[in-house]
Amino acid sequence: MAKKVIITCAITGAIHTPSMSQYLPVTAQQIADAAIGAAQAGAAIVHLHARNPKDGSPSQDPALFREFLPAIRDASDVVINITTGGAPTMLVEERLQPALKLKPEVASLNMGSMNFGVYEMLNRFKDFKYDWEEPYLKNSDDLIFRNTFRDIAYILESCSDNGTRFEIECYDIGHLYTAAHFLDRGLIKGPLFIQSVFGVRGGIGQYWEDIAHMKRTADRLFGDSYVWSVLGAGRGQIPIATMSATMGGNVRVGLEDSLWDRPGVLAESSAVQVRRIRTVLDALSLEVASPSEARAMLQLKGADQVAF
Repeated sequence: MAKKVIITCAITGAIHTPSMSQYLPVTAQQIADAAIGAAQAGAAIVHLHARNPKDGSPSQDPALFREFLPAIRDASDVVINITTGGAPTMLVEERLQPALKLKPEVASLNMGSMNFGVYEMLNRFKDFKYDWEEPYLKNSDDLIFRNTFRDIAYILESCSDNGTRFEIECYDIGHLYTAAHFLDRGLIKGPLFIQSVFGVRGGIGQYWEDIAHMKRTADRLFGDSYVWSVLGAGRGQIPIATMSATMGGNVRVGLEDSLWDRPGVLAESSAVQVRRIRTVLDALSLEVASPSEARAMLQLKGADQVAF
């Protein structure tokens, strides 16, 4: 039987601000509805950030996560993946708290410090509802998203007893070698869930050679002991997901990574993007993994072992 494709859907994140799209979920109810809709559309995993409902700014307050996680859990069997990335402006101790306290099946983990520029979005978006949005974008030309070896070890060691498996986010080739380093140290265990990220300013590009290089390197480092997925930022979302699928990989879509459905048209929900990539997968004669199948592929602990 052919391997089925895991669709991860990233619901809302730290790259975009609320004024960029009226469809970006901000409140707990909006985030819950968006995640449930994505699951119903075919996502096996939903990747979740929280926002301050007063102004839509990124937040890692576990109390905000608790406002929407139970609703998603009760309405769907979808695998819940909580960010430890938060926002590049946050300290690692703050970013860790939701995964540490809520013990999800999956949590994201960035594999390296990097320049993380979103300032070019000011070329497209000019009008902002909240005071924090424009400086947040503008100042990213002088921002380092900190993920040192000590930071990564801190997160892994803090969550070592939680049974949480990490979505290892790799924005460049060196991040794969960092993942291999922590595998050698025994702080992470296979099968690794490698999420290769393409198209963020400061990381690897979106050319097919970049994607092939990432895949070849991961194959050499991890052999059969990893599950590969990709995400493309912005307009590269569907083309890059398509390339991953044709190379035997898995895919990630959602409003965290791209606000767009097609050129010049905002996606009205993350579920729209899930359905769009499903159309591609159907055309490639590929089947989509269910949440239970994704749990088996990633060897997850199960939805009954979380703390929410």
